[in-house]
Amino acid sequence: MLIRTFTIACLMHTATMASDLETLFEFSNDRASRDWRIVNDGVMGGRSSSRATFVETTSGDSVMRFRGNLSLANNGGFASVRSRPAGSLGLRRGDTIVLQVFGDGRKYTFNLYTPTRRTAFSFQADFQTQPGKWTEVRLPVDRFVAHSFGRPITNMSLTPRDVQSVGILLGDKKPGSFD
Repeated sequence: MLIRTFTIACLMHTATMASDLETLFEFSNDRASRDWRIVNDGVMGGRSSSRATFVETTSGDSVMRFRGNLSLANNGGFASVRSRPAGSLGLRRGDTIVLQVFGDGRKYTFNLYTPTRRTAFSFQADFQTQPGKWTEVRLPVDRFVAHSFGRPITNMSLTPRDVQSVGILLGDKKPGSFD
């Protein structure tokens, strides 16, 4: 999957003006590769593999390419890429995360990470990619659900200003390569 940008939009209207968007992450500088890390199911004995590379498309856009192999061996089954914590990302209630992705037809999960003592904890929203084409994905911050070890946690709400890191996870239980 290729990811062109992560932006935040405060959507007050149906149509969003470009000036209403605030870029969270762009992949056009040398520092971008140091700001991201891979976390796969190997942390619990699984065999999935993935990598994130930063490349330029034929049209000149700088993108992050997230690809690998999902394995269900040893009770595994997830691959992810995460930004390193960098203090508050400035999210607010009512914001929407907007992604531009070139997909492979698989369902991915977008994660928001906050400081917590819970293990394997994030707020999650799923999105579907379209094979072989760019799509814009809109994920309202208010619709993210708390999860730990892939299971929903009830009665926990997100405080958007606490979000310090984001990530993309593939855990659709379909073994094989992804890109």
